[in-house]
Amino acid sequence: MSAVIRPATPADIPAITRIYGHSVLTGTASFELEPPGEAEMGERMRYLLDGQFPYLVAEVDGAVAGYAYASLYRTRPGYRFTVEDSVYVAPDRQGRGIGRALLSALLKAAEARGFRQMIAVIGDSENTASVALHAAFGFSYTGTLANSGFKFGRWIDSVLMQRPLGPGATTLPQEATPKQASAASVSDNLH
Repeated sequence: MSAVIRPATPADIPAITRIYGHSVLTGTASFELEPPGEAEMGERMRYLLDGQFPYLVAEVDGAVAGYAYASLYRTRPGYRFTVEDSVYVAPDRQGRGIGRALLSALLKAAEARGFRQMIAVIGDSENTASVALHAAFGFSYTGTLANSGFKFGRWIDSVLMQRPLGPGATTLPQEATPKQASAASVSDNLH
C-alpha cells in the first residue's frame, strides 16, 4: 500500500475527527474519555498550524488513512525547542506502514523547523506497537510514569521516549520564530 503524506488542511478535519474519536473510545493512546467534535478538532489544528508546527495526513486511495502532528512538549518557554509527537492511524489501515510513513515525515518536518528534541508520550506500557515504532526511528526509552492515567476502569502507565532532532543538544539552537514563541499558549489538551 502506498500512502501519500501531505500537509493537513481544514478539509481533513472530518476524517481526522473520526480517526481520533475511534482511538479515544477504544484505545489508550489518548487519555481523553470523550471524543471531541469537529469544531474542537478544527481549533486544535488551527493552533498548531498558526504556530508553524507540522501537521500531516497520510492519504491512501484518496482517503485520509492517518494523521500526525508535533506540538510543544510543554508550554513554558524553556521547552520551546522540544516537541511531542502524536500519530493516529485509521483502524482499518493499522499494521500497514501508515504510522511509519507519518512518523518519518513528521521527524523531518519538525527538524526542518528548528526543533531539537522530540518526546513520545505513549499511553499504556502495553502499547508495544507504538513503543516499537518509536524505537525503530531512534527514540530511546527514558522512563515510565506508572499508573499516571485512569481509563476503562484501570490505571494506565505512560511510557516516555525521546529522540534528538538535527544536532540535538550538541549545539545551541537559533531562537524560535515569533509564531513558534506565541504557540506557547497552545492548549495542553492537544493529545
